[in-house]
Amino acid sequence: MDGHDSEDATKQSTADMTAFVQNLLQQMQSRFQTMSDSIITKIDDMGGRINELEQSINDLRAEMGVEGTPPAASKSGDEPKTPPSST
Repeated sequence: MDGHDSEDATKQSTADMTAFVQNLLQQMQSRFQTMSDSIITKIDDMGGRINELEQSINDLRAEMGVEGTPPAASKSGDEPKTPPSST
C-alpha cells in the first residue's frame, strides 16, 4: 500500500504545482495587461500633447505672419551671417 500512497501524494503534488503555476500565470497576465493599458493611455496622452504643441506652433507662425515677419525669415537667423574663417 506504500506504493499507492506515494502515487496519490505525487498526483496531489502535481495538481498543487499545476494550480500554483496557473495562478502565477494569471497574475502575470493581469499585471502585463495593466501595464499595457497604462502605456497605451500614456501614448494617447502624449499624442494629444503633441497635437496641442503643433497647434500652438501653427498659431505662433500665423501671429508672426500677421506681424509682418514671415516664418522663412526666422530660419535665416539660424545661419551664420559671416562665412567661417579658415585658419
